[in-house]
Amino acid sequence: MDLTNSMSISAAGMKAQGARIRMISENIANAKSTGTVPGEDPYRRKTITFSSVMDRDIGAFKVEVGRMGLDRSPFKRAHMPYHPMADATGYVNMPNVNTLIEMADLREAQRSYEANVSVIENARSMLMRTVDLLRG
Repeated sequence: MDLTNSMSISAAGMKAQGARIRMISENIANAKSTGTVPGEDPYRRKTITFSSVMDRDIGAFKVEVGRMGLDRSPFKRAHMPYHPMADATGYVNMPNVNTLIEMADLREAQRSYEANVSVIENARSMLMRTVDLLRG
């Protein structure tokens, strides 16, 4: 495998982690989003899976976004009798988003993205050194 192939694989990783970061950001932004009418479900946490796909042009596997789905865990219930979306007992269904978990996932996704950037930078540097050696 040559350096351009490793750059292509890392670029695919960056694209996948970028999608994951966008999805996590959406979850965090909607962590307090209730329904629009009483009894309606609030925001449901989104999930993402990755899949390994063979790229026949370079003869290697790349990561791609496999599927985006919804977390089917139960909603949190909060007692807020004065909230406009409260039911008859004074409870409001809140999103099933745990911001602590989302922040940990975001940190992991950022680290993976940065690692792929580092691979591309190192491969580019090695290619440039090779060109310099061939000139010299």
